[in-house]
Amino acid sequence: MAESLLFSFAESLLRKLATVAVQEASLALGVRSELKEMTETMEIIRGVLLDAQQKTPQSTALSEWLKRVKRVFSDAEDIVDDFECEALRKHVVDTSGSHSMKVRHFFSSSNPVVYRLRMAHRIQDINTRLAKLADQRNMFGLQIINQDMRVVRVREMTHSYVNPTKVTGREHDKNEIVKLLVQDGHHKSLSVIPIVGMGGLGKTTLAKLVFNDTNIHACFPLKMWVCVSNDFELRNLLVKILNSIPSPTSENFNNFETEQLQIHLRNKLEDQKFLLVLDDVWNEDPARWHDLEEIIDLDVKGSKILVTTRSHAVASIMHTKSSNSYLLECLSEEDSLSLFVKCAFEDGEEKKHPELLEIGKKIVEKCVGLPLALRTVGSSLFRNVDKKEWESVRDNEIWNLQKNETGILPALKLSYDQLPSYLKPCFTSFFLYQFDVNIFCYDLTTVWDSLGFLPLPKEGESMSDVLNKVLCELRTRSFLSDDLDFGIDNVYEIHDLVSDLAVYIGKGEFERVNRRNPKISENAQHLVFEENSFYGEDLLPTGLRSVVFRDGGSNIDFLNALVSRCRYLRILDLRYSEYESLPHCIGKLKHLRFLCLAKNEKLKELPDSVCKLQNLKTLVLSGCIRLQKLPKGIKYLISLRHLAITTAQTDFSEEEIANFTSLENLSFTQCDNLESLFEEVQLSTLQTLTLIDCGNLKSVSLHCIRNLEALTIINCNKLESLSCQIPELKLKYLFLFDLPLLVKLPQWFQGSANSLQHLAIRNCVNLGELPDWLPTLICLKVLEISDCPKLLSLPDNIHHLTNLEKLDITGCPELRKRFKPKVGQDWHKISHIKQVDIDDSDDEEDLSE
Repeated sequence: MAESLLFSFAESLLRKLATVAVQEASLALGVRSELKEMTETMEIIRGVLLDAQQKTPQSTALSEWLKRVKRVFSDAEDIVDDFECEALRKHVVDTSGSHSMKVRHFFSSSNPVVYRLRMAHRIQDINTRLAKLADQRNMFGLQIINQDMRVVRVREMTHSYVNPTKVTGREHDKNEIVKLLVQDGHHKSLSVIPIVGMGGLGKTTLAKLVFNDTNIHACFPLKMWVCVSNDFELRNLLVKILNSIPSPTSENFNNFETEQLQIHLRNKLEDQKFLLVLDDVWNEDPARWHDLEEIIDLDVKGSKILVTTRSHAVASIMHTKSSNSYLLECLSEEDSLSLFVKCAFEDGEEKKHPELLEIGKKIVEKCVGLPLALRTVGSSLFRNVDKKEWESVRDNEIWNLQKNETGILPALKLSYDQLPSYLKPCFTSFFLYQFDVNIFCYDLTTVWDSLGFLPLPKEGESMSDVLNKVLCELRTRSFLSDDLDFGIDNVYEIHDLVSDLAVYIGKGEFERVNRRNPKISENAQHLVFEENSFYGEDLLPTGLRSVVFRDGGSNIDFLNALVSRCRYLRILDLRYSEYESLPHCIGKLKHLRFLCLAKNEKLKELPDSVCKLQNLKTLVLSGCIRLQKLPKGIKYLISLRHLAITTAQTDFSEEEIANFTSLENLSFTQCDNLESLFEEVQLSTLQTLTLIDCGNLKSVSLHCIRNLEALTIINCNKLESLSCQIPELKLKYLFLFDLPLLVKLPQWFQGSANSLQHLAIRNCVNLGELPDWLPTLICLKVLEISDCPKLLSLPDNIHHLTNLEKLDITGCPELRKRFKPKVGQDWHKISHIKQVDIDDSDDEEDLSE
């Protein structure tokens, strides 16, 4: 199925061949005519790829031809990227100043003459293979289609999975489940109510509606939400449950043993009537459930567990009577049509297109009442008034494919087929992520960028514009959930059926390796190792582009083999690994763009050869608590855009990080020896700065960071000085958490009056006042204040914040009294705000107007 990604790959490669860097390299190497021949032949082949992809299922020979095309194009991409690597290395040598001789020696890997000959031979080999493939295309009677005309019509606002007014046909289901939950358990202290139904029915959406219902809110003082999926291992479940309990101390339970975890959890649940939602449970092993039940059943009458599952066996092993299981049915015909119309038309527009509506009714029948199917197919037709295209969807033969034949929902596959070619690789990258895991926008976009999946910006567009467009288009098609706003970054959910489709589409090129599937296809380019085990190095394809270790790694021999054999890696994800050092030969991965070593708690050093990775855009070292220092040549990583650091260093000199002229996101986590930052460093491109758990950090100077948009400081309890002399700032997000020395906000924050949108202050126990100039922040939309007990009031003129949409006050007793909705003495000052949430452990108010 991965052949469906080929047209997009060809488009991307042809754009690379046309870049100035490649053209200059071809002149320098004397291979301009050969490269021109390569481009022309590729364009001939590209012209028939769209038609070939549509005919692939009917022809094994055509499928094999496309696989050979992909191999040749991949080899050509390696050559093109090699040119870019050499250009970057040359730039480092030319700009290294007095150290140029040492740097030249550091980077030299081959004689320039030998390099030219080798590249010329590789290009000649590519051209020979391309010419043969171009001749073979005539065997299949393929039509020339030079442009993919499919587009995504983006709606201004997508529907929300958790907004009750946007969910169709589930009000009765919600009310019935709420009744089951709020009724007394009589003789039982803990009871379990499963919502059972097939994938795509909306079990999780329904559980969210229930979880946020006001009756549930009043009945259960403590509510917890845990996404379980395939992981029912006791320790991991205890960590997830503890992390879901609201806590002002934000404890980190990840390193606790099971015994410690169960003690903590029982202490927190003691005498509490609770609701625990276990979403997407697959475990059918009674022993595992009994282990958990024994810990959380504390004889508190009325406590409930709400489970969502596809399996009736799950309900059975949790000791629930069949009458207590809620069997979720498909939507009615009326509700199905209503949901489809919401997704396919603007409000009321369906009345203008009665013919399309009639076709739509037939499409709705084929979706058999599954909300996910109705949303994806309806969204794929949004703003499309071409009758033929609607008929094509209605009459598509894929509807004849039963889901149980492939495990794939036909409606999702049909919606995927209708995606523009440039979106298909981005969709297929969902393969690299675990099921039912929330994904940060940052993670998605860095992977897409590293693998070259993103289209190049058009004139007047930035790369950020391209990223936002792709995310929005995938959400419009309902392949990504509506994003959850986490301030600086957004989080998306991927339905497990969508993940299944990504696995199906990527088969052969994307592979998961585990005990059940130890073999690796020779055509594989992206591997996910799901278990920390040894795999034979001779099985590794040399053309791998990305390797992800799901549970870390510890076999240094295998890592050595991987790094030395797979020279064309773009992504290497070794998070949670157990290596004390990395192979020196990692410096030969000159195509590498993404290296993640997060939570590698045994890593003590990085080899200097890492500094040869001029293509590296993302380097993640957060959580490497034993890493002593960064390599001396770190400044040579001139392509870095995202850098996350945990080290024992006391400072970071200007010489080390001033060369990062492309750096956009920088974070320091658990750098306990760090005392000051940015005394004289200029980072003109930096947009996001995050400082977390830097226990001895005393001063931060932002004088030379002019384009900063997001600043987050968490648990830096010795921070005294936060200075800046820039009169007009561009800050949009400012988060200040767990800062005991913060008494008042620095005056220079007022320089963000025309940009700041989100201000959050949490657990700043000595903050005594908010400044009178706060209402000058005319763009402020969200203000969050939590656990600031000495804060007695808000500025008198806070009503001047006319753009403020949300005010959240938690754990501030005096503020709670003064601004209590409708009855507080200062309520009138904030009554104009659209959403006010004022919360305290004894009393909770939630008012939305």
